[in-house]
Parts: sequence; C-alpha cells; structure tokens
Amino acid sequence: MEKYINEKTEVTNALLQLIAHIPTDSLSVVVEPRFFQKISDENFMRIAVFLAQKGYTEGGCPIGGVIIDNATRQILGKGHNTLVQENHPYNHGETSAIRDAGRIDFSKTTIFTTLSPCDVCATLIYMRQFNRVVVGDITNASGNERVLGDKGIQVDILEDAMGIELYKKYREKYPKLDLEDWKGLAAVIKLDKK
Repeated sequence: MEKYINEKTEVTNALLQLIAHIPTDSLSVVVEPRFFQKISDENFMRIAVFLAQKGYTEGGCPIGGVIIDNATRQILGKGHNTLVQENHPYNHGETSAIRDAGRIDFSKTTIFTTLSPCDVCATLIYMRQFNRVVVGDITNASGNERVLGDKGIQVDILEDAMGIELYKKYREKYPKLDLEDWKGLAAVIKLDKK
C-alpha cells in the first residue's frame, strides 16, 4: 500500500507544517521512509520552526526541536516548549523532543533546535551524547554553541528567517516570559522588585 507521503511528494511549507503536527509515532503510517532521504537540513529546521509557532499559538515560548536518525534521516522525536502550557519549568523544545524520542542511542542522531540551547538543554544534549546539533537562531540568543563544540558535538548554525522573526516578536511582546524561560521565575520576581 502506497503511503500518503512518499518519495514523489513535493516538499512544501504546508507539508512540513503537517509533518510538524503529526505525532511522531504516527509518521511511519503516512510517510514512506525514502521521503525523509530527500528532506534537507533547512526543511527539518522549518519543521522545528512550525513546532515553535505551535508553542507561540498556544500562549507559550516559541522554541521547537526535531531529532533525526543520521543514517535514515527519519524523525525520531519532536516537540516544542510547554513551560506555560504545562506549567513545567524545563520542558523546552529540546527536552520535549528528547522525551518524545525516548530511550534511544542519541550518538547516532542530530537535533535541530530553533534557538540556541539554554544551559540545561545544552547539558542534556551533551549528556545524551548527541552527534550533532543544528541551531536555527543565534541572532536573538546565543551562548552554548562553543560549549557544545568543546564537548565534541558538531554544531552547525542554520538560521531560519521565519524562526528569528517569530522569536523576536515573542521576546518583544512577552519579555517576562522570555526571562522566566531562560532564568526562572526568581529572575522575573527580582526584576519586578526593581
């Protein structure tokens, strides 16, 4: 039986947005494995950006993550920041994608993240021994790329204009949520007391 999305299917933003919203476990039902072979790094980053957009639409922080197998390029995990939506202080885009992937050998994977990883996410990426991390926005925030590189992880910067604009809009509209996501609620309370 031919799958809905196969190697002949044209890669469009609408299709990438659809893939972002299909649960990872269900992708194998509708996507032929050979389709992923033609997906570029830019396409995987755009899927992560659509996940970030989902987080923003839900009232949260616009950060998304996608994990792929380096050999097959199939998506193993994906997620978005749900700090606000789930009242969870460290369910960032990266941690959400890692949780979605489950207990796998991350040394054979790449994680795409729409924003430079925070200290917690960078530590988790290192601890789980990811082979490669691709960062989609160092314009709005950066800092742990060198740390990850020093730990032997290949770090590639692949800025996505749509993702950069989305995070900029979020940061301007919700500066306290942005601060809470990076530094915790204590930092927001401290700022309010000034």
